[in-house]
Amino acid sequence: MFNLFGSLMNSGPRLDPTEVVRQVTEGEALLVDVREEDEVRHGGKAKGALNLPLSRLHLLADPSSGHFDKRLAKARKDGQPIFLYCASGARSGRAAMMLSNHGFEKVFNLGTLHAWHSGGGAVVR
Repeated sequence: MFNLFGSLMNSGPRLDPTEVVRQVTEGEALLVDVREEDEVRHGGKAKGALNLPLSRLHLLADPSSGHFDKRLAKARKDGQPIFLYCASGARSGRAAMMLSNHGFEKVFNLGTLHAWHSGGGAVVR
């Protein structure tokens, strides 16, 4: 399906944004925006994306933390794919490594909100 290592490191084969949009729209995968809340307010976000800012992700993605975001539980337990994006792809790459370190198996760096939109995904303000 996807080259996990290449996707995490933002090198190698790129994800097909159209396929990402399909999987997220059909409920087969989660989409996570790791930008800060003020960035999302000003620039909008992908329709259906969870906003889990990178600055707090270490707590939100840690099942042993009292701050674990339960919306991530199914993805961790069942290996549901998680696609991440930010403004440039750098933070989402770091977030992918962080989620992998917390036991998430299928984590992919989509890169940017523009990549989502280029695949036909809606953006909401």
